[in-house]
Amino acid sequence: QVQLVESGGGSVQAGGSLRLSCAASGVIFSIATMGWYRQAPGKQRELVAVITAGGSTTYEDSVKGRFTISRGDAKFTVYLQMNSLKPEDTAVYYCRVVASIGTYWGQGTQVTVSS
Repeated sequence: QVQLVESGGGSVQAGGSLRLSCAASGVIFSIATMGWYRQAPGKQRELVAVITAGGSTTYEDSVKGRFTISRGDAKFTVYLQMNSLKPEDTAVYYCRVVASIGTYWGQGTQVTVSS
């Protein structure tokens, strides 16, 4: 059983920053990618950023230059540093892990950016 625990969401004003964390635990032999997705009300879930085991990163165009994804020193952890937040970044953010034994999602953490 693999569990993902997310933290770091909250409410900020436009221009502010938040840092999301995700820690995976359980029987995990290896992880291919760890990433963050978000879903705003009435919209489909979309990729925000992903990082591979080798450290390669991919970002959604609207967050490039503002968000940074990184893996922690602890095994199977990933962070999303979000700077210069905009109201359109408001969404539930989900951690996703693609592991050798399957794909797993976190429970989601709310990020609200007010203008």
